[in-house]
Amino acid sequence: MAANFWTSSHYKQLLDTEEVDVVHPLDKERGMTLEDFKLIKLHMANYIARLAQNVKVRQRVVATAITYMRRVYVRRSMTEYDPRLVAPTCLYLASKAEESTVQARLLVFYIKKLYSDEKYRFEIKEILEMEMKILEALNYYLVVFHPYRALSQLLQDAGMNDATQPTWGLVNDTYKMDLILIHPPHLIALACIYIASVQKDKENTAWFEELRVDMNVVKNIAMEILDFYDSHKLITDDRVNAAMNKLAR
Repeated sequence: MAANFWTSSHYKQLLDTEEVDVVHPLDKERGMTLEDFKLIKLHMANYIARLAQNVKVRQRVVATAITYMRRVYVRRSMTEYDPRLVAPTCLYLASKAEESTVQARLLVFYIKKLYSDEKYRFEIKEILEMEMKILEALNYYLVVFHPYRALSQLLQDAGMNDATQPTWGLVNDTYKMDLILIHPPHLIALACIYIASVQKDKENTAWFEELRVDMNVVKNIAMEILDFYDSHKLITDDRVNAAMNKLAR
């Protein structure tokens, strides 16, 4: 694990929003829109989290798995790389990368338990084959830096240890978006602290100024998180199923 984010492969792979919000030509041919693309990634992030609860791995493994899944779809189409197979395979790979290994047969067992839909059913062999394809799509870069470590240090520095739980929850929710592909993790952590400061009516302006970070970026990330909560209320199973059905043709 690289000790310094700024010299890591993660930092070198950060992208602009325009590079992440790209529907691949093969997916467009299926009628998939950018909204469908985002919905499916959100659905798969929830799927990884649900599966992880059953196989009992740490939140860090979940966050790494979701990051892998989102990185894969910057480079590969959903038509060729079925999200229903990519999601559990990313969890399998992340569990190894984060030294919290989960056996593939355990994933297969819980997938069958959680989903009656045959389209979600895969065998161990298929997960192992997809693992090789995902490694290739990731260029074998498996190091992911998360906002959690920065969050703990920054909360302490800001004298906001009482906000640990809500800010941790906010960070968890950022993985329902593509923020981890676009922004350094400490800025995501700061955006979550900024939201908590506003919600708790805590005056933190001087502290933020001392950090010498671009507050416009922090506020923009915070707005994106809050916008997501607003739009998230409109997401229904029907909308997710409609998007997934475009892949099933």
